[in-house]
Amino acid sequence: MDQTPHTLPRQSWTFSNEINSEIRRAAATGIYDIRGGGAKRRVPHFDDLLFLGASISRYPLEGYREKCDTSVVLGTRFAKKPIELKIPITIAGMSFGALSAHAKEALGRGATMAGTSTTTGDGGMTNEERGHSEKLVYQYLPSRYGMNPDDLRRADAIEIVVGQGAKPGGGGMLLGQKITERVAKMRNLPMGIDQRSACRHPDWTGPDDLEIKILELREITGWEKPIYIKIGGARPYYDTALAVKAGADVVVLDGMQGGTAATQDVFIEHVGQPTLACIRPAVKALQDLGMHRKVQLVVSGGIRTGADVAKALALGADAVAIGTAALVALGDNDPRWEDEYQKLGTTAGAYDDWHEGRDPAGITTQDPELMTRLNPVDAGRRLRNYLAVMTLECQTIARACGKSHVHNLEPEDLCALTVEAAAMAGVPLAGTSWIPGQGGY
Repeated sequence: MDQTPHTLPRQSWTFSNEINSEIRRAAATGIYDIRGGGAKRRVPHFDDLLFLGASISRYPLEGYREKCDTSVVLGTRFAKKPIELKIPITIAGMSFGALSAHAKEALGRGATMAGTSTTTGDGGMTNEERGHSEKLVYQYLPSRYGMNPDDLRRADAIEIVVGQGAKPGGGGMLLGQKITERVAKMRNLPMGIDQRSACRHPDWTGPDDLEIKILELREITGWEKPIYIKIGGARPYYDTALAVKAGADVVVLDGMQGGTAATQDVFIEHVGQPTLACIRPAVKALQDLGMHRKVQLVVSGGIRTGADVAKALALGADAVAIGTAALVALGDNDPRWEDEYQKLGTTAGAYDDWHEGRDPAGITTQDPELMTRLNPVDAGRRLRNYLAVMTLECQTIARACGKSHVHNLEPEDLCALTVEAAAMAGVPLAGTSWIPGQGGY
């Protein structure tokens, strides 16, 4: 009997099983991989930060007796009618087409019950969403799909989308199987044909033109609606500064963990910066211009918990926006549909199916039969509950740091667990006063 000891074979880190699988798929098909969701790779994120809390040197607030306010007002710079929200958590833009009409209705219901806003996304405004959203932000995208002056006036704010975290510099994508008769009519497209929207706006090429466009939208809406500018996490300092120069009331900053309905996997994983790396440069731009808290900053991309919300606010944001997390709250990628996700060649929690139009949960689909699986009333309640929990978690942390308003959280309340997170967030490495690049010990 052979008694020779055998060493275990080593898997290559460079050529991992996942990488080799993708090489084989590309070799077999000649087509790049398309999927939904945001970046799956591990990057520095809010989990790499911790709050210090209060002890002898700080005085905490008692949760049962002392108030911690969570309200936020967006659009105070120029708009006659800023948006007043009860909580600093909003619903990000997700289009009808990418999502079902039932899902859009559920988002509106949940956001309204929680006292916050939702956002249309590409493809125009649906009656389901407008009818159930007390406060609705209308996205104005390069595609202009579904755009008309009447809907601009029906909205409570307008968000000019310049970039998205999952694909800064890239346009939208909606595969033909999701372009039904209703979607095609709203977008003025042929049914069943793959759609690619433009990566840049057709009628302006820079910040001076953007300023003209903002003035045009203000005139159309009687200077009532706040104008947001949404940018992807690419060059946050300069993009934020230019958005302010162009006249924005609000800057929406989306990091690479932010999702998308569909785009190239290589784009999602290799273009843009992590959300954590984007916040401090954007805040610095606002501070340098004397506009911090005057032009509000909304951060999105990978927000999951009240702790994430609190950390974004402590770094200087006024509010956050959630997309993927909101869909999970509605019931998306639920393990109870695992057998059907397996038939699609994916698994619950992978978010690989959003572009296919066969979502078993009835959320990222236009299939009439699948759509009936989502009850918008029940799903709206789940979203309301989730938003309430996030808000309570954020308040709990703020009180522990001695803050009577969540906006009073500040970088001084934070430390970082890794050198990378310390450098990105501009807070000390835990156990030291050292901020990489800024001295200390």
